[in-house]
Amino acid sequence: MHHKVGKLLFVGFNSRVAALESDTGEIVWDWQAPRPANGGYVTLMLLDPERLIVAVNGYIHCLNPLDGRPLWYNATSGFGTGVTSLAALGARGSETQLAAAEQKARDTSSAE
Repeated sequence: MHHKVGKLLFVGFNSRVAALESDTGEIVWDWQAPRPANGGYVTLMLLDPERLIVAVNGYIHCLNPLDGRPLWYNATSGFGTGVTSLAALGARGSETQLAAAEQKARDTSSAE
């Protein structure tokens, strides 16, 4: 069955990530981080329709959100481990939202 990214819900815990079909709750795919093998804190960010960023205790993975296939990995050596914070600005697919936010900031600063 073919799924669209907008119809998927991503959940992560204990070094694992799963994509669920948002209308039925059916597991579409699941993925296990190679390290830590279990018990790792998982932070998720859907960067755009082509990249799901997954941080597991500081190890950063990029997965294809449609099938869970790994696209790249970065151990972030020297940063330590633990709960990871993720942020992105200007990800593909969000240009309109970014432009609106920038215009709002300009409007707010000019009104002061």
